[in-house]
Parts: sequence; structure tokens; C-alpha cells
Amino acid sequence: MQRFTIFVTFFFVILIGISSCASRRTAGETGFYVYLTNNSRFFLLPPQDIEKPMDMIQYISASFGRQNYFFNAWVMADETKIEMTIFNEMGATMGELFYGEGFIDFKSPVIPRSIRPEYIVADFQLCFYDPLFLRSALEKSGFTLEIDGNNRRIYEKNELIVEIFKKDNSVTLINHLRGYTYTMVGDPVN
Repeated sequence: MQRFTIFVTFFFVILIGISSCASRRTAGETGFYVYLTNNSRFFLLPPQDIEKPMDMIQYISASFGRQNYFFNAWVMADETKIEMTIFNEMGATMGELFYGEGFIDFKSPVIPRSIRPEYIVADFQLCFYDPLFLRSALEKSGFTLEIDGNNRRIYEKNELIVEIFKKDNSVTLINHLRGYTYTMVGDPVN
């Protein structure tokens, strides 16, 4: 149990640490943002821009370099909010994330406070938000979104930054720039 807690903590520290150079919470008109690349910000979309609501358990496998990690998350997302509860194999809560209009919060008894919830929300939005709204937000930040069926590719100029592959019950996100991959399996996730 303690080894699992340590590895989940390590995973979140590594994933968020490598996927961000800096992150700030801003209030008001601009909202929250993350750096998808070292110099380009992506402003988070409001909850109402989700492609379709979901309420499900997702099994998540992630890799960074040669390290692999596995955990579960209960995801409830609709037009008003994103809520995630991360838990271990024994069902103990490892962390809780909430994102609503003008508010974002992440609490965890084991995951360090240095984890920026904006990056978790950003990856979620890249996978599950309406492609019309997502394309518009990405273009404002200098990115291009290409859609091929259920798959998405995000470019900065001609450089492929992120790829997302969606199937009936799984979504795989590959961040080529930051060097991490994760797959979410649920029923159904797209």
C-alpha cells in the first residue's frame, strides 16, 4: 500500500513537473492557462464547452520514459464542472480535483501541493472537449488542431506537440514535446 502511494505521488510530480515550465492562476477575463510549449499558453475552456457529459470510472495507465504507472479515477464532467477523484487499488482516495467556472482546486493527502491542477484539466480538455471550441482556443495561442475521425493532433507551427487517439472505450494522449503518454479506459470514453 505504501509503495503504491509513493509511486502515484511520484507519477503526479513527474507528469505535472515535466508538462509545465510555469503555471499561474489568473482570475477574471483571461481565466486559467497552462504552457503547452515553453513559450505558448493555452487558456482553459469553460466547462460548458465539453463535447458530451461523462460520469464514470476510468482506469489510467501512464508512462514517462521507462517508468509506468497505474491508477483509477472517478470522473464526473458536464457543462458546469469537472470533478475527478483519484483512488488506489484498495479504494482509498488519493486526490480530488474540481474545476468550475472561475474556480480550480486540487486536494490530496499524499500528492504534493506543487501539482498544478490546470495541467490535469488541460489534458482532459484536449481529449474530451468540443473540437470547435478547442480549435478556436488553440488557434488563439498559436496552435493548430487537426482532426481525423476520432483522433486529434495539435501542432505548433509544423511541430507535432500532442496526439490523441480515441476508440470506443479508450483514449490515449501522447505528449511528444514533454515525453509522456497515458491511456484512459472507461465505458465509453468518447
